[in-house]
Amino acid sequence: MQGLRWVQLGGEDLDSFLDRGGTGVLSFGTTAEEPPFSIPVSYGYYADEGHFYFQLSFPEGHSGGKAAVLDRPVSFVVYAETDDGWHSVVATGSLEEISDEPYESAAVQGMWAVQIPAVDIFERPPDDVTFRDFRLVPDRVTGRKEVETGE
Repeated sequence: MQGLRWVQLGGEDLDSFLDRGGTGVLSFGTTAEEPPFSIPVSYGYYADEGHFYFQLSFPEGHSGGKAAVLDRPVSFVVYAETDDGWHSVVATGSLEEISDEPYESAAVQGMWAVQIPAVDIFERPPDDVTFRDFRLVPDRVTGRKEVETGE
């Protein structure tokens, strides 16, 4: 009978998994009395630097929400079943807004080097929604992948 276990995902395996870009869950820290503020997001990953990039929406007339927690620590979780089994990655750190950075900055160049999947989930046309660009330079990244055991 075959068994499954998890091993650490790192190096080229981690970059290869994340380099596909895709979707994950971005969670913002809150007070001890409140649950984290979590939202599904599309992301791009720049393997050369190990940075994650996001285009977050800020619909007009919606105060609070993510705008109220942008300065708090975040965790970002990506998980998927691949041809090699389940993979997951958790990155932690703080977001930095790069919307107003100069074109020549490393942050903007990194953003242009990735492809963030477009997901249309808004009640109004995307042209009517304000998007702002952010980068996560993680303090910590951990990953796991599923492997079969011979048991």
